[in-house]
Amino acid sequence: MKRKKWKNGKPYLYLLILRKNKLKKAAPYKIESIAELHRLFNLQTPIHPLISVIDFEHIKFDANKIWSSFYYDFYCVAIKKGASGKFRYGQGDYDFDEGIMSFTKPGQIFSVTNPTDDPVSGYMMVFKPDLIRHYELGKKIGNYGFFSYATAEALHLSEKEDKVIMSLMHQIQEEIKTNIDYYSQDLIVSHIDLLLNYAKRFHNRQFLTRSSINNDIVIKMEVLMDAYLKSEATQLGVPTVNFFAEKLNLSPNYLSDLLKNITGKNAQAHIQESLVERAKELLSTTNLSIKEIAYDLGFEYPQSFSTMFKRNTQQTPLQFRASFN
Repeated sequence: MKRKKWKNGKPYLYLLILRKNKLKKAAPYKIESIAELHRLFNLQTPIHPLISVIDFEHIKFDANKIWSSFYYDFYCVAIKKGASGKFRYGQGDYDFDEGIMSFTKPGQIFSVTNPTDDPVSGYMMVFKPDLIRHYELGKKIGNYGFFSYATAEALHLSEKEDKVIMSLMHQIQEEIKTNIDYYSQDLIVSHIDLLLNYAKRFHNRQFLTRSSINNDIVIKMEVLMDAYLKSEATQLGVPTVNFFAEKLNLSPNYLSDLLKNITGKNAQAHIQESLVERAKELLSTTNLSIKEIAYDLGFEYPQSFSTMFKRNTQQTPLQFRASFN
């Protein structure tokens, strides 16, 4: 049967392509420069091309369709109270009724819908990766897991902590306004580094003050792990941090940091510990071969299982089994 070449006076293939394009979701808009961000916020041209501290009271969201889906080409650290519309990041909405602090890295997608004129206070600091590239901060910023946390995991500041962060924001803002000289960038980067170290301290405090909630997450993680190893491992493979984070409605970095603060071990270490304990159980109570045990735990290759087991126990699976005979 021949494919139609024309329909309603137009090439049939053309109509298929047109229909496919209509079904495609519009790609997120990329805000490439801080100057462009200022323009979109109806602000004056930034003083410094690589960094800006923006007062939320001065931001104006217009009806520009880009706000439905956009992303930055820079880092953003925000401390905000109040709401100027529904602000969405990932799968959740930010609640700005309380003062919170959030951290995002280049490439993370946002959307703002139903902008309002409700009063908002706070600051957002945005800076390009080039600002810190040749500093120690440029090497270690990837170690700050909170740049990959989800909305529900934002940092809730105490009154004292709020004052510390606001003071640092003001200092950075003043340094940007100062005539640029030989020391300007060093001082600006030093202030950012100090702010991020305080943020790390405050995140750790939040893990501790919410210990009851966090302990529940640890228990849920253990239950999920047990169920996974007993029923899903052979179909889904070796358990991953991403799998459990999704089940717990958390970002992988937040789950890992939470576990480390509560138990001293990150998520990957927890997973490997559970794999080893399950392997020990099977090695000591069944006649399953090493290959069968590896497969039951989700490993595709027995050698990968044996390497993981020895790394955690200083024994091969066979040596461990032999100790029970």
